[in-house]
Amino acid sequence: MKPCFGYIRVSTQKQGEGVSLEAQKDAIMAFASRNHLSIIEWFEEKETAAKSGRPIFLRMLKLLEQRKAEGLIIHKIDRSARNLKDWAVIGELSDQGINVYFATESLDFRSRGGRLTADIQAVIAADYIRNLREETLKGLNGRLKQGLYPWGAPIGYLNNGQGKAKTPDPVKAPLVRELFDLYSTGSHSLRSLQKAMMLRGLRNGRNRPVSLTGIETILGNSFYCGIIRMQKTSMQYDGIHEPLISVALFNRVQDIKAGRYHQKVTRHDHLYRGLFRCGLCEEPMIAERQKGHVYYRCHNATCATKTVREEVLSDAINCGLQCLQIDEADTARFEGDLAAINPVTALEEQRTSLLLRIADETTRLDRMTDLMIDGTLDKATFQEKQNALQFRLAALRETLTNLPDPKEIEANRRQFLELMKSLARLHENADQVGKRQLVENCFSNRRVIGKNVLLEPYNWLQEAKNSSYVLSGALDRDTDRTVGSGIEPDQNILTDFLKKFERYFSPSHNTLDEYGDKGGGPS
Repeated sequence: MKPCFGYIRVSTQKQGEGVSLEAQKDAIMAFASRNHLSIIEWFEEKETAAKSGRPIFLRMLKLLEQRKAEGLIIHKIDRSARNLKDWAVIGELSDQGINVYFATESLDFRSRGGRLTADIQAVIAADYIRNLREETLKGLNGRLKQGLYPWGAPIGYLNNGQGKAKTPDPVKAPLVRELFDLYSTGSHSLRSLQKAMMLRGLRNGRNRPVSLTGIETILGNSFYCGIIRMQKTSMQYDGIHEPLISVALFNRVQDIKAGRYHQKVTRHDHLYRGLFRCGLCEEPMIAERQKGHVYYRCHNATCATKTVREEVLSDAINCGLQCLQIDEADTARFEGDLAAINPVTALEEQRTSLLLRIADETTRLDRMTDLMIDGTLDKATFQEKQNALQFRLAALRETLTNLPDPKEIEANRRQFLELMKSLARLHENADQVGKRQLVENCFSNRRVIGKNVLLEPYNWLQEAKNSSYVLSGALDRDTDRTVGSGIEPDQNILTDFLKKFERYFSPSHNTLDEYGDKGGGPS
């Protein structure tokens, strides 16, 4: 009996779990028995044959070239010949004297007629797989245009079957949100973030702790903010699934990953690390502990600014916050200004403004598409601009969806006024994270010149002190200046009231730019 190899293949892992491999093996065994052949080794592969380079197939070919067997038995031609390159290799084996058999094909591969018939079937099989690939891509593109993600759900979402949107996983979705929030603070490296999420219990699809690569993949996946992005083609689609995070938070995370924010995990977690710069040379003030005190030092040897103690910074911050606080007279004046405003009218104006901006961005996208079709705009430039426009549209739609109702505005206004009365006390009583949050959200410019500490409040906050605010529902920025969440629940109010009221209140004389930025200088 001639010693032969038996080769069986299925296109997917899922198929391999069924009866396909066993059915192929049974057919080959029956063929070998009828033709007095012996199977000395089996080669099982769960890999598509649409492309060449199947590892087990290549290993088998190498052994055949070494004459480890006299023949090869395959279930049928399309199990080996869905690409013509591999079929050519099969033909070369026959030319070298290796017998090639097909268990379900009644043809003699060694004869001219049998070889011709096999070649024709191989070409038909290759054409079939090309057509199948095209139809599959059409189906995938159709799903993507509908806003559906046709592959397995990323971590934090659940699969709901074909033709249905992914839905948030009640267990993992909150952990994914927390992952973005923690990284957005700038206080974590990818490695420290992985450890933090491991302790919190975030697991991947195999119920194992998420790896370092997995953490980086999550942070770079725009699916979590509602945009489906294809890595190979750079195409983007608006998803119909529920986003886990805002577009602003996603953009901030990308900025941190790209190095546009420089706050890192330090060995000594000093209170105001990374918050102050030298006003003379613009170098960061680096924190150092010397003789029981923390000093912030300008490391430019030629600069007149040398060091300032942390206690001096704290006193200056408290003084600055006290200047921003409002008293009872300011409160009464502020309430009088606000009482004359109809929040329903103001919200309707903002809603109309947002709808107009969305329509304008959509028109710009249509114009760019026409330019690409006409050949005026190359595809790479079009793709880059289209992706940026889609993110802006997503941010505008997100803002439109999250517009507050009049009752919420009234409640927020009362909370805002109460907190504006005690800014310095909030800073004194807050924990370390809360203090940092408050400083970053209140002061846009933080400089040290010589021994003097200069703090410049955001314009919107200064206007609140001067009681010249009106309710206009100012638009969110595309890029958020605030640190984000990731703080303890009892400290959330420190950041939340600043983020909320910067959005809900703006000066009557202040003109917003395209992205709703209210000025105050660079942070």
